[in-house]
Amino acid sequence: MADPRFFDVAGPYSLKELAKISGGTLSGNSDGEKQFLDVASLNEAGASDVSFLDNAKYVDSFSQSSAGAVIVRPAIASKAPAGMQLIMMNDPYHGYARVARAFYPKKITEKVLSKTACVDETALVGNSCRIDSGAVIGANVTIGNGCWIGANSVICMGVAIGNDTHIGPNVTLERCLIGSQVIIHAGVRIGQDGFGFAMGPKCHLKVPQLGRVIVEDDVEIGANTTIDRGAGPDTIIGAGSKIDNLVQIGHNVQLGRGCVVVSQVGISGSTVIGEFSAIGGQVGIAGHLEIGPGTQVAAQSGIMRNVAPGEKICGTPARPIREFMRGVALIEKMSKKRGK
Repeated sequence: MADPRFFDVAGPYSLKELAKISGGTLSGNSDGEKQFLDVASLNEAGASDVSFLDNAKYVDSFSQSSAGAVIVRPAIASKAPAGMQLIMMNDPYHGYARVARAFYPKKITEKVLSKTACVDETALVGNSCRIDSGAVIGANVTIGNGCWIGANSVICMGVAIGNDTHIGPNVTLERCLIGSQVIIHAGVRIGQDGFGFAMGPKCHLKVPQLGRVIVEDDVEIGANTTIDRGAGPDTIIGAGSKIDNLVQIGHNVQLGRGCVVVSQVGISGSTVIGEFSAIGGQVGIAGHLEIGPGTQVAAQSGIMRNVAPGEKICGTPARPIREFMRGVALIEKMSKKRGK
């Protein structure tokens, strides 16, 4: 059970309600009226809790679990202990995510403006918004309904934020447009100058950065990530993309919808990354490249060339993963021969 000091649980929900929420179906002998109070892991769940099994390596935990109900694939349902209620579906983790969101919804029911927040008189703040202590809302800012602006965050002049967006503490937003249902975690910086200079032998002349950052709907941006505004064209973060902590995204980058970018990635300016690409941790991507849709990049790779759609690449310089693994195997083979 989540710590009640930090999380408010909703419910209870009946088993048939949970099946509908998850998108799954009940097993034949299920009691659809049985009530459940919370979600928990297989090892910690009790009779009033809902859990899930997505990874087959945890089948033993599933078979020994005391959970009252579990979301599980039909092929594994036979491993359930006696008396356990089952919600069956082919993607249990997605089902669990929907159920957990139902038990722990993010709702702001009334408008709450801290006395120590500074809100410019020209700012438009929507209904049911919460603005915490020390937040600064600049001139002509527009904030949609149901938003939460964390303590000491600064929303600079002209920024627009959609509905139901959560801005964590100590965030700065400038020269950007933020969509609806966006989550921006603590310490994020969006819209600051891009790293643009006209290089020369006597001096490096700063180039005005005249674009914006566009963050589309349903994006999540992890703590202490930075996204530079465009130099002329906008920097764009596509709808549904998920960005981890400590990521750097340079000016003019276009990140397609549904992309996943893991922590400590650096994406240089003017690179275009196609939709539903997955970029592993600590990857470095050079500027002015085109990364095709559906690309998968292994952790700590360095990308210095364009990448075709759907490629799986690894290494520095990055190349197709099979080619990379053959090279590793060859080096190991040569090393062993030399050792002999």
